[in-house]
Amino acid sequence: MPKKGVRSLREALRVPLGEPVDLASYDARAAPGAPGGKNATVADTARMGGKLARWQERLWAAGTAGDRRRVLLVLQGMDTSGKGGTVKHVIGHLNPSGCRVKAFKAPTEEERAHDFLWRVRRALPEPGEIGIFDRSHYEDVLVARVRHLARPAEIGSRYGLINDFERELAEDGTIVVKCFLHISYEEQRRRLLRRLDRPDKHWKFQPGDIDDRALWPAYQEAYERALEHCASARAPWYLVPADRKSYRNWAVSRLLLEELRALDPHYPKAGFDVAECRQRLLNEA
Repeated sequence: MPKKGVRSLREALRVPLGEPVDLASYDARAAPGAPGGKNATVADTARMGGKLARWQERLWAAGTAGDRRRVLLVLQGMDTSGKGGTVKHVIGHLNPSGCRVKAFKAPTEEERAHDFLWRVRRALPEPGEIGIFDRSHYEDVLVARVRHLARPAEIGSRYGLINDFERELAEDGTIVVKCFLHISYEEQRRRLLRRLDRPDKHWKFQPGDIDDRALWPAYQEAYERALEHCASARAPWYLVPADRKSYRNWAVSRLLLEELRALDPHYPKAGFDVAECRQRLLNEA
């Protein structure tokens, strides 16, 4: 289980490097580091919204002055784990001008004509931006593995290609924050039933969602392999318990805030004479 009683949520939720991952040993309803119950957690998430916005502005401003650093938030998880909800509740506080959100669906004909990282590279954030991936390049070692869309040897080689890709990103100034939203089998069932109970949510439901539940063990194993093979010191995985939506939103907000604080971008110094410009304005007729 994630460690408790630590000041850094990154430390508490980081998947250990070089160790086997057993998702069954992680409680999807846990709330390590939470500020309290649901009301306290929701309130603290709202307070963090303003802080995230201020740090995002600093990152965006630094990017205009040549700072190449940027942040990429990767959200992965089973259906109903809350990837879209996390985008809405966490990223909703940020200035859209400095964000780049990409939801990866099944690849198009054009995308299938290229290697699996081609479409991902095209969606990366620019310097000063925060990029958010709703699903990502990991689909090609998750769905492709479970659905047998590629040979086992090819799936195996993709782990190495992903590690090389993420190392390349880190060397180019990209802070990669990878969050696995860990939901339980029973909680997914409850959320699917709620979608069926609400006509305004029917558009989010597909009968195939029920069929996919039969593949739950295979998906869990695929995620375990991805977490094991593609975690590194420069691009770690964070396992976020996601049965409690309030905690999920708080945890991802906190992880992003900790990363931005550690990055510590600065507003660029003025490239002009501030006093002279002020005096010119004051001297206007």
